[in-house]
Amino acid sequence: MTDTTDDIAEEISFQSFEDDFKLLGNLLNDVLQREVGAQFMAKIERIRLLALSASNMRLSGIENMAALLEKQLASEISEMTLEEALKLARAFSHYLTLMGIAETYHRVRKGRSVTHLSKSCDDIFSQLIQGGVTPNDLYDTVCKQEVEIVLTAHPTQINRRTLQYKHIRIAHLLEYNDRPDLGHEDREMLIEDLVREITSIWQTDELRRHKPTPVDEARAGLNIVEQSLWKAVPHYLRRVSTALKKHTGKPLPLTCTPIKFGSWMGGDRDGNPNVTAKVTRDVSLLSRWMAIDLYIREIDSLRFELSMNRCNDRLSRLAQEILEKETLSENLRESRNQPLSRSQLKLHGQQVPSLPTQLPDRAGLPACTDYTDGGSQYPKLELPGTDYMPLAREDGRENSSKDLSPNIPKLSANGSSANSNGSSAAVTSRGSFSSGQLLAQRKLFAESTIGRSSFHKLLEPSSALRPGIAPYRIVLGDIKEKLMKTRRRLELLLEDLPCEYDPWDYYETKDQFLEPLLLCYESLQSCGAGILADGWLADLIRRVSTFGMVLMKLDLRQESGRHAETLDAITKYLDMGTYSEWDEEKKLEFLTKELKGKRPLVPPTIEVAPDVKEVLDTFFVAAELGSESLGAYVISMASNASDVLAVELLQKDARLAVSGELGKPCPGGMLRVVPLFETVKDLRGAGSVIRKLLSIDWYREHIVKNHNGHQEVMVGYSDSGKDAGRFTAAWELYKAQGDVVAACNEFGIKVTLFHGRGGSIGRGGGPTYLAIQSQPPGSVMGTLRSTEQGEMVQAKFGLPQIATRQLEIYTTAVLLATLRPPQPPREQKWCNLMEEISKISCQKYRSTVYENPEFLAYFQEATPQAELGYLNIGSRPTRRKATKGIGHLRAIPWIFAWTQTRFVLPAWLGVGAGLKGVCEKGHTEDLKAMYKEWPFFQSTVDLIEMVLGKADIPIAKHYDEVLVSESRRELGAELRRELMMTEKHVLVVSGHEKLSENNKSLRRLIESRLSYLNPMNMLQVEVLRRLRRDDENNKLRDALLITINGIAAGMRNTG
Repeated sequence: MTDTTDDIAEEISFQSFEDDFKLLGNLLNDVLQREVGAQFMAKIERIRLLALSASNMRLSGIENMAALLEKQLASEISEMTLEEALKLARAFSHYLTLMGIAETYHRVRKGRSVTHLSKSCDDIFSQLIQGGVTPNDLYDTVCKQEVEIVLTAHPTQINRRTLQYKHIRIAHLLEYNDRPDLGHEDREMLIEDLVREITSIWQTDELRRHKPTPVDEARAGLNIVEQSLWKAVPHYLRRVSTALKKHTGKPLPLTCTPIKFGSWMGGDRDGNPNVTAKVTRDVSLLSRWMAIDLYIREIDSLRFELSMNRCNDRLSRLAQEILEKETLSENLRESRNQPLSRSQLKLHGQQVPSLPTQLPDRAGLPACTDYTDGGSQYPKLELPGTDYMPLAREDGRENSSKDLSPNIPKLSANGSSANSNGSSAAVTSRGSFSSGQLLAQRKLFAESTIGRSSFHKLLEPSSALRPGIAPYRIVLGDIKEKLMKTRRRLELLLEDLPCEYDPWDYYETKDQFLEPLLLCYESLQSCGAGILADGWLADLIRRVSTFGMVLMKLDLRQESGRHAETLDAITKYLDMGTYSEWDEEKKLEFLTKELKGKRPLVPPTIEVAPDVKEVLDTFFVAAELGSESLGAYVISMASNASDVLAVELLQKDARLAVSGELGKPCPGGMLRVVPLFETVKDLRGAGSVIRKLLSIDWYREHIVKNHNGHQEVMVGYSDSGKDAGRFTAAWELYKAQGDVVAACNEFGIKVTLFHGRGGSIGRGGGPTYLAIQSQPPGSVMGTLRSTEQGEMVQAKFGLPQIATRQLEIYTTAVLLATLRPPQPPREQKWCNLMEEISKISCQKYRSTVYENPEFLAYFQEATPQAELGYLNIGSRPTRRKATKGIGHLRAIPWIFAWTQTRFVLPAWLGVGAGLKGVCEKGHTEDLKAMYKEWPFFQSTVDLIEMVLGKADIPIAKHYDEVLVSESRRELGAELRRELMMTEKHVLVVSGHEKLSENNKSLRRLIESRLSYLNPMNMLQVEVLRRLRRDDENNKLRDALLITINGIAAGMRNTG
């Protein structure tokens, strides 16, 4: 049912999947027998059987009997008490979730059991070589590939993180259950573990009681890296390297990374006032902290592995230098026999060593496991390390150990660091402490460090006193010491405390960290230990090359109007007039002149409104962090060249101010400024905007000098779809990309397209492979950026095995699109037909959604849109502005609401009208030819067909009959007729006899869920009916939210 993953597009065996779900379902039944009693369990089973019989009748074409059974089902649900409704909602929600877990693990099983996996590196490399691509061209293209997957905090992940972890543990237990060598006793213990997990899930509140903060959202992204991507990346790169060596004779270079990761979590402030400059700074530092913490664990493991003495001369000299430095440090301390001063601490870099920061590997496996085999594990449980130094309390005493933060430094809800007494440090990134506070903090730090170091010396003798010490361990020990100082420095920065580390004592860039690791690698290779070099050490080097020192570089995003408001404030303060009232040419003249100048534009004495100050503060933070920590600055709702130059000017001005404060250049380079074209109008003008920008000498030279002649442009799928309908949006996006590529080619500038795809098809989602393969020719030339949002992050990257597969699919799809670009339309007539379909489709969509005065009220009555805000699934508001119209409603709740009712209207409305209009003019055969020969048109139709397969007319009708005012029910009936007409014409074009004929796996998955999903929809209708009469009833609200969770689990989509 997951319409946005790739593997369900292929035929799969369902027996193992059904066995897994039967096991989980039976265990849930056993748990419910104890929790809710046999009498209520009988009622649950009766509801399920009624729903199953009704869906079977409908699938068999016995419509009248199906309608009678559905009426009986609705009647029995309507007679339930509130308590019974709550229990039923929870039970069916968990059945659907367990079915989803079984399906997810089945994808893992399928990938492991198939000998020749389609779309794998081995498969695609072989196809390309056989198709005439030379081994050298293949090798060079793979090595130069630049794909970045950007994880966003879009509010579509409905499950609490606690429950996500429990779901992952159940998937691991299913994997363990597949072992052929499990004995009877082991099998029984495994069943007990599953029962414990399911019981724990049932007894856990599935609803979020508070909105997540932006920092909470960022932590969720970091957890995905830790639990899955950290393991997946080395496996993925080994697959690429092995396939390359097989087909070209050369492995992937060790530091080559075809895929990297970015994030919007903590940087996306578009319409979200909760994302402040302080939040962005702290999230970036937190991401660095997590990276260092993960590297320390890897270095510990590597020190244990690399115990050999043989090394090359360079490594030997380095190890000797480290030993001499340590000996000098120890001699100085012993001769003085007294605590070191601050300057000595700074010189010798004493640092708190750590005890192990994680449980043994076996601790993560099920209780029935007696050994590890390198397979699946539960998410690691982190213990607080003793190196995490407690801060002083206000009374001067040190905090007790129970106050220490486990694993990650604590941040308060607004992203600022929380002091140990619970108060938040209201300090800017540059801090403001009294001299007394500074002295007290430094004294505490020095004393704590000395005490801990002395204690450590009792546990571990000096390296210089150990006979035959292994040189690799000496070098890795020095690396670990620097990493620990780096981590401690980040903790001080997060706490807004003074930090005076010598730059030589910590790592700032990945190149600094890679240097000694590569030296170890070269030494092992030269000494005949290549098998060791290519093991754990190679994996670590590849992780450092991929994740750098920040795990995921953070993009910043802000709406173009906020930048115009900021420049208004500046130009008014300088008596230059009002910037936003100038025409485009005057804006460009002003901006270009200021960009060429060397003085700052913003006076330090300027006083501005809070919103403007927040924009300026964001640019200051960007200047302080630089391109080592941050990725791109994305301008949403971009429509003119001046939108881009305005950000370039504000960025330049902030960098001048910050470098003046620091007395040295800002760290890293300038951020890439990326216009985001979202609405249909802006997409149509995208090429012209890029041409205008590149025609400006300053801007073109800036791109060549600072960004290696590379222009990045983002296209948005969500707002364009809500603006004009899915079909028109798809066509306008296709044309806009082609126009942007042509514009950049005219000026000799390379282009990277950044795709702002949502999870659902209504927001541009769909199988990754299909999406990339249907891009305009020339738009994917070895580079691609794409967002992964909300629930799709967990679906695609939540398990290491699935993440590895997904990364491989990204690589092979981009490679194919680069070396074998998809076919353009065969003739101009096809483009003309697309224009006509798009025009009719858009007119139908807009006349219904925006011009029909009854539609807004119908939408509010027929869907749970108004109640979605209680879900607490995101930190940002559901609307851009405080109005009730569709226009300012965000795309996610717009799609989410229609997905809940199984009508999925935004994904198909207007498509049927467009296809019908062209067919009636005699172009049916042309459309069939377009479907067969034009990848873009075929993928567009296939995705719409996939959505239609998930739509359910009887369920949507039930919402109307119970919830919609009688005067508006005719509108619902008209829309249902429109849906049936769309199905008819989509089947005509595709040549299929019924929906999803080319995807039997998806159809079977849909059918397997109906006995749980249909009752959930009927229960949601009943709860909505009651809630709208008693809107203060919190238990009813809880019941509604649980039905929303369950339907989202069943549809495998939210927004």
